[in-house]
Amino acid sequence: MTPVTADEGTVLADLTGMLARLLEDEYGLDDVEIDMGTSFNRDLELESIDLVTLAGMLQERYGERVNLAEFLAGLDFDEIIELTVGDLVEYVVAQLRATEAG
Repeated sequence: MTPVTADEGTVLADLTGMLARLLEDEYGLDDVEIDMGTSFNRDLELESIDLVTLAGMLQERYGERVNLAEFLAGLDFDEIIELTVGDLVEYVVAQLRATEAG
């Protein structure tokens, strides 16, 4: 696992790459615009199984420090429906910084 810097730009680039790969592999989409305001539900139309796949990708990249299932478990239904890429980027950055400070 390569060292990971805990800044929004790097994490956004990582996450954008993961989502692009997921969307292309699962749905054949290869031209989706993804930014901090992109909604997982409304914009990307991801299903729960896609989030499971994304959780695996995040864990592969960041290790045990980033647990998507645990993050989602702390949200209520409406928050999950409205979840944006930016929300996830902020969570990942916070987890990485907590580990660095740790």
